[in-house]
Amino acid sequence: MNTKFITRTAILLAITLIFQFLKMPQLITGSIVNAMLLIAAGTVGMWSGIIIGLLTPVIAFLVGIMGFPLMIPFIMVGNGLYVMLFSTQKNKVIGMIVGAVVKFIWLALSVKYIMQLFNVKVPLKIVQAFTTPQLITALIGGTLGIIVIALLENYFKKAKEQ
Repeated sequence: MNTKFITRTAILLAITLIFQFLKMPQLITGSIVNAMLLIAAGTVGMWSGIIIGLLTPVIAFLVGIMGFPLMIPFIMVGNGLYVMLFSTQKNKVIGMIVGAVVKFIWLALSVKYIMQLFNVKVPLKIVQAFTTPQLITALIGGTLGIIVIALLENYFKKAKEQ
């Protein structure tokens, strides 16, 4: 890892955390966090998005934003899948859609079935938050992320030409 990677990832993580601290509704916060995961992956690299995706649920719990810590590893895996599937596809729209669907399926299975295998009673509020809203926020955030990436690429391209 070089200084540029670390610095850019840290800045994008800080921006992401600011939005988490605002404690807006899930639709807004989740969409922005998902956008930031893809912006990090698309501008800095896949590992930048993965690092942010691993840290945000932990930090959200530590500062009291998320109250069900048993979901942390499942969110981490979901974020990692989302970023990896986006990053490994040539067509970023397809990568984002596939990533969003896989993240949604993973999180929905986690709260409805996987945690129950370990006799964990998942509150209905948590089940509701980690099913359909996850697909919606991943798709909205992914769309925003792709737009921002395109704008940034265009900006950097023009800046190099001058």
